[in-house]
Amino acid sequence: MESTKTEPDLPIILEDDHLLIIDKPHGVLSQEDHTGDPDVHTLCRQYINRSSGSNYLGLLHRLDRPVGGLMMLAKTPQAAQEISRQLRDRLIQKTYYAVVEGQPPGNGLLTHYLLKKNEPNVVETVSEESGKGKEAVLSFTKKEQKRNLALLVVHLHTGRTHQIRVQLSAEGYPIWGDYKYGRSQPDGRTIALRSVELIFNHPASDEEVHIELPNLSTEPWNKF
Repeated sequence: MESTKTEPDLPIILEDDHLLIIDKPHGVLSQEDHTGDPDVHTLCRQYINRSSGSNYLGLLHRLDRPVGGLMMLAKTPQAAQEISRQLRDRLIQKTYYAVVEGQPPGNGLLTHYLLKKNEPNVVETVSEESGKGKEAVLSFTKKEQKRNLALLVVHLHTGRTHQIRVQLSAEGYPIWGDYKYGRSQPDGRTIALRSVELIFNHPASDEEVHIELPNLSTEPWNKF
């Protein structure tokens, strides 16, 4: 598999003249912040500059730092504009695998209103009547249940900060390894949330593109 050959190295899932799709490792930032730690946008820009001499690379969406999986970046302003339109119009299908605690139903549609608090970077649920939150919608199906852990296939209908983590926790099904919204857990666990599938129309050809990670096993599921 091709990769960016950066530090850390990022596997390249798809690349053409318009798009770059990578598999973000857990724990890597999506974009630069005050920590100065490596981030996907900077690392991929280094790769693009080295491979083609281009300095343009548009960050189209983000994954929380603890979360791993598919991220899409645009190599031209035109591609960035078109994919951003699809995201805005909710035309892109994004699928995640999540391992949660508890025994959720076989499927569900969740709607909450989320309020982002700047300090300490926490999102909370609020009532619709408060007028303060943004609507967040996701659906899920349960793939497997093993004792008190369930493997969910989650589809995002909106794209809010920490959305999957907050909504599942609010329903009593916190994600395994989520220190911010989960129950008290031992140090050292990797959050069991991974972006595994993207379906969208190519910004140049308008043909449907279906990207799915070849290995959909999610920690800790492959240990059970």
